[in-house]
Amino acid sequence: MLKMKKVSETYDLKVFTDTGEYFGDVEDSIIQTNKVSGWKIKSTKNSFLSRVIGSAKGVIVPHQLVKAVGDILIISKSAVPTGAMDDEEPSAE
Repeated sequence: MLKMKKVSETYDLKVFTDTGEYFGDVEDSIIQTNKVSGWKIKSTKNSFLSRVIGSAKGVIVPHQLVKAVGDILIISKSAVPTGAMDDEEPSAE
């Protein structure tokens, strides 16, 4: 059964990637023609996003990359900014 959720109930939800990384928190939603088209995710202390984007406040994740919304928001790993995963690889020194 499909459960409905008010957009206002999603604010400040924790956001995780589908691989289990804590990504950030929902700050706002972007609505166009009565549909959610994207999510503003704010960078928070100790989040993957804060390590990747540095001093920027957050990113916008297209709704197509959201896999689930419930007690948390789960997004596809492809929402991670390009080149960010290269920084996470251990160096071969």
